[in-house]
Amino acid sequence: MRYWPDFIPPALAAHWFDELRDTVAWEAQRRPMYDRIVDVPRLVASYRFDDDGVPAPLVEARMRLREHLREPFNAVGLNFYRDGHDSVAPHGDKLHMLVPRHPIALLSLGAARRMTIRAKAPHREVVHLDLEPGSLLVMSHASQLTHEHGIPKTREPVGPRISLAYRLRPPKAAR
Repeated sequence: MRYWPDFIPPALAAHWFDELRDTVAWEAQRRPMYDRIVDVPRLVASYRFDDDGVPAPLVEARMRLREHLREPFNAVGLNFYRDGHDSVAPHGDKLHMLVPRHPIALLSLGAARRMTIRAKAPHREVVHLDLEPGSLLVMSHASQLTHEHGIPKTREPVGPRISLAYRLRPPKAAR
């Protein structure tokens, strides 16, 4: 994993945050957990770059990431954390939904939030990383096997944050 705290200049990161917050068709999802259906504690959206209607900030960020990382990202997933009550549980990305040997690039916009990264192996070392606005965290494909990452709830006052997760997805199945 590698972290660049100031990958996007602050003014541009703030502009992208405002535009995405106001123009993306955010979804509130529900999913089964244990014996019930629960609300997902954040809003989500996703785009493939071969589809129409991808917001301009996502396209521009992809160009910058491709130039910096030399990766052919073809999809982006967005998470909108409205306040400290919104979160994502510790997890690893689903490897069957990724092209092997390509990283996941997480670009943060809006308020800083703490990410917890925990090794799966015994001793489960933990790193807490404050993802600053405009920061970039790159996680290797292999790290999804060895570590979990998540954004915990917090009682601390925090502003809204949008996370852009760029990935290389396998081609869409023929319809």
